[in-house]
Amino acid sequence: MRREVLSRRDGLGAEKRIEMSIAAGELAASVIEFQPGDVVSGFWPIRSEIDPRPLMAEIQRRGVRLCLPVVLDRETIIFRELVRGAPLVDAGFGTIGPGEEARVLDPTIMLVPLAAFDKDGGRLGYGAGHYDRAIDKLIAKGQRPRLIGVAFGVQKVDRVPVEKHDQLLDMIITESGIINVK
Repeated sequence: MRREVLSRRDGLGAEKRIEMSIAAGELAASVIEFQPGDVVSGFWPIRSEIDPRPLMAEIQRRGVRLCLPVVLDRETIIFRELVRGAPLVDAGFGTIGPGEEARVLDPTIMLVPLAAFDKDGGRLGYGAGHYDRAIDKLIAKGQRPRLIGVAFGVQKVDRVPVEKHDQLLDMIITESGIINVK
């Protein structure tokens, strides 16, 4: 399933992906409520992923604090604060993010990358389980971040095989609409 969906995503031309990313960001910014002081984790797009940076820039203008995931090892990601002008470094898994001098934050809202999704909030990631483990750690601390999947519409499938450890999304943003799950 992952290979098939990623092939569909890869088939979108670069120009089309840019336009669709902007459309998704505009739609999300007009619909999703972000409060000043919320801590939102975004992500730096890799390969043919949707680009959440237009949305991240808009919500940062509204007073949201942004952070990006940083892969520490095969098991762990943390979220470091993204501040304008601060240097970005290799953050693992082909991404970039804030360096060690950046503050580590616990996100209250997570913009989550994915390979595939379904209408019920099922999310198929890239297979490493980083996000599921990071969310589990936040829950263990008494926090439950709002999980918002960000993807292109071509990544939707009928049913994602969900396992016990998988965290369901609360919402999915695509270029053509928002799916509220919870």
